[in-house]
Amino acid sequence: MTDCSPATLTFSSLGPKHVVADFQGGQLTTDAGALLLREVELRLGLFRAIDRCLPDPRSPELITHEQQGLLAQRITALALGYEDLNDHLTLRHDPALQLTAGRDPAAEPPLASPATLCRLENRVDRRALVQFAAVLVDQFLAAHPRPPESLILDLDATDDPVHGHQEGRFFHGYYDHYCFLPLYVTCGDELLAAYLRPSKIDASKHARAILKLLVRRLRAAWPHVRITIRADSGFCRWRLMRWCDSHGVGYILGIARNPVLERLARDEIDRAERQFLRTQQPQRIFGSFAYAAGSWDRPRRVIVKAEHTAQGANPRFVVVNVPGDPRELYERVYCQRGEAENRIKEQQMDLFADRTSCHRFLANQFRVLLSAAAYVLMQALRRVALPGTELAEAQVGTIRLRLLKVAARVVVSVRRVVFHLSSSYPYRALFVRVAQRLSQARAVVIASG
Repeated sequence: MTDCSPATLTFSSLGPKHVVADFQGGQLTTDAGALLLREVELRLGLFRAIDRCLPDPRSPELITHEQQGLLAQRITALALGYEDLNDHLTLRHDPALQLTAGRDPAAEPPLASPATLCRLENRVDRRALVQFAAVLVDQFLAAHPRPPESLILDLDATDDPVHGHQEGRFFHGYYDHYCFLPLYVTCGDELLAAYLRPSKIDASKHARAILKLLVRRLRAAWPHVRITIRADSGFCRWRLMRWCDSHGVGYILGIARNPVLERLARDEIDRAERQFLRTQQPQRIFGSFAYAAGSWDRPRRVIVKAEHTAQGANPRFVVVNVPGDPRELYERVYCQRGEAENRIKEQQMDLFADRTSCHRFLANQFRVLLSAAAYVLMQALRRVALPGTELAEAQVGTIRLRLLKVAARVVVSVRRVVFHLSSSYPYRALFVRVAQRLSQARAVVIASG
């Protein structure tokens, strides 16, 4: 590797002592926490499952970097916080990443170059992407050793700014910029779908088709599971609701307010206003009624939250096909959909799902799925090894900072690869606890397998 750095860097002295630095430290890593990710991945078999989805047209005799290794290198790097392919120009020599990708840190050549990883992204076709997406659902199923009684699936769309004149580039009036419009489906902290779409569409576009596939797969594994979907008013479309009604799927969907809804909820709205004027305290009154928009096939139950504060009336509406008290359904079910937005933030801010700067649309969809795979890896670490710890509910960025960004000196011999972690690492006890839990989990998998 070409080294253009100066031999020695000089810093301010410490008393009579000169302070200098160089890049001659040998096999060091700042990402020794990748060892934890490696243990999680060996438990999941995630890289192997994705590798089976992607065709490899290369001549076997000419292959230097196996495809599974390329996937391991790229996904692990995303989890470690490296968003750009150019980062791999030097990362390919990192011993922690080499180990995670199945490569002996002492061996040559190093991991794949940015150009090799770029070719992987651009050779993926639509069929491979569909199969890749199915791996996310398989991982979700495997995360539940016992069939759950019920599931709430959150559907949400967000903006993904484009980086130039790319395929599928359109201006979105709501977000006021050129962007893609990815659709995410989550269940609690778990990710089931990450689907990139152009932004010239309605927010609910393709949601019904994806829901059909998900429900079919979930019920094939768990025939008696109750499924409910939850989403904002962008997904309140009568065809989606009609499909749910006819297939036994519940829904709790926001619905944009309009004069007809406000007229039907007039009793609750007026009562909330009267109580506020009497008490000068914010008021919430809940009720429900039947309503059908002009385009709907039939009336449906709508819940109203008639809120009145010092700023005035603020009624909100939700359409449902599940039984329950209006207040309970609104506050304890519908309002919890905010957690889905946190999962999307983790995808885009911590795992770089919005780094969709390829020209080809399919290559950008592949990048979104790579980030989704990195999330599956991090979520498995959170689910298996972090319950009861200070990071039990931490977001991906915090977990990375405290558990993965660990300095270590790597010593490779004929029989061992030894990571000498930093003696001043402040989360040493937590790291040991997590490593022990993963070792126990691996022993259970081996015993049961």
